[in-house]
Amino acid sequence: MPLPKIEEVRKLSDQELAEAIVAAKRELFDLRLQKATQRLEKNHQFKHLRHRISQMMTVERERQLATAKAAAEASTDTQPTDIEPDTQPETTEEEKE
Repeated sequence: MPLPKIEEVRKLSDQELAEAIVAAKRELFDLRLQKATQRLEKNHQFKHLRHRISQMMTVERERQLATAKAAAEASTDTQPTDIEPDTQPETTEEEKE
């Protein structure tokens, strides 16, 4: 059984991705329970499932970073750049006395 491809994960929507991560983590818990009770027959399932979870979490993080970057660019685009800074020097405490 080959390892899952990340292209499959990229096709999921954000909601589907979050649900798939939760389901995979629950399945990993079940595998650990089976191993502890000595009912697990296929040990390679751990590797495949951990790989799948890491792929999903990677895609989720990429989307979070892309959203944050887009928000940061949008906020810098809306700020006016033609406003000049104050040209008057600030007075210090010594000059006030």
